Amino acid sequence: MERLQKVIAHAGIVSRRKAEELIVQGKVKVNGKVVTELGVKVGPQDKIEVEGIPVEREEPVYYLLYKPRGVISSVKDDKGRKVVTDFFKDLDKRIYPIGRLDYDTSGLLLLTNDGEFANLLMHPRYEIEKVYIAKVKGIPAREQLKQLEKGIMLDDGITAPAKVKMLSLDKRKKTAVVEIRIHEGRNRQVRRMFEAIGCQVMKLKRERYAFLDLKGLHPGDYRELTPHEVKQLRALALSGNGIRK
Repeated sequence: MERLQKVIAHAGIVSRRKAEELIVQGKVKVNGKVVTELGVKVGPQDKIEVEGIPVEREEPVYYLLYKPRGVISSVKDDKGRKVVTDFFKDLDKRIYPIGRLDYDTSGLLLLTNDGEFANLLMHPRYEIEKVYIAKVKGIPAREQLKQLEKGIMLDDGITAPAKVKMLSLDKRKKTAVVEIRIHEGRNRQVRRMFEAIGCQVMKLKRERYAFLDLKGLHPGDYRELTPHEVKQLRALALSGNGIRK
């Protein structure tokens, strides 16, 4: 037996907090009866409706995908382009990405059917660290890298402090490879941060997400997260300690 709001959140319909609001507002039914108490628990056989729509309940699953470039971080695309769920053709569960990576960005992406888990990891308050490797046009000076570290003003506000490391540079080609660690998830954030200091990102890859990496995987490969990894991610988010050393 699980709390009703948790089951609704797991189904990916709304967050747990929003589910609680809907319950109190009388917009949730269990076995045909309106429920307004937050302490109600339900079992696998109970039929749940949210605003008249039946809730489909599945066993939660958690996957790590090495997303290739040229793939949309979505479950469908109106232009017919390849999407991340195309790599899970044999899976009989409805999964979706946690956050997104740009079309031209490769790297580590998590997918699940657990809405509560997804909302938890995507909430900016929980500061889950993401590590990116960027190949940029132009060789940023130390002062420019310090700008990124302190926070840089973008059109949607100043970024949180980042950790930045120059990995290599090619003076002849005037390019550099830079590692950057952030815990925000704004649209095209890393690309925009480098553009703000005058460096165009040529290639971008997400190497790590919290303690997870791409070891043993090639673009297009995926693996299921272990129960321990799922538990660790929850603990990191809830502790507010998603920033690793």
